[in-house]
Amino acid sequence: MPTITYTDAAGETRAVEANVGDSVMETAVRNGVAGIVAECGGSLSCATCHVFVDEADFAALPPMEEMEDEMLWGAAVDRQDTSRLCCQIKVTDGMDLHVTTPETQV
Repeated sequence: MPTITYTDAAGETRAVEANVGDSVMETAVRNGVAGIVAECGGSLSCATCHVFVDEADFAALPPMEEMEDEMLWGAAVDRQDTSRLCCQIKVTDGMDLHVTTPETQV
């Protein structure tokens, strides 16, 4: 089963089993993962599901599309090279993804 490991800004880590086809954001919200606000519910209009993807995992993800790229410029915490909106990352079979949430989303 796919696993998403969420690390918060304080370094606390939580691994969650995920369903193929769900987004990393949906998985976080369903499992009560702190640090993912998801105000827009995944409609790509708020940037409150900003995460930093582990460098080792980043290259395996599909590239971000233009709208996600634009939304990241409005995130509460400055984007980094591995920033993504986790509403745009779909869980795939065998995924073992590690992400870190910023200190705030709003």
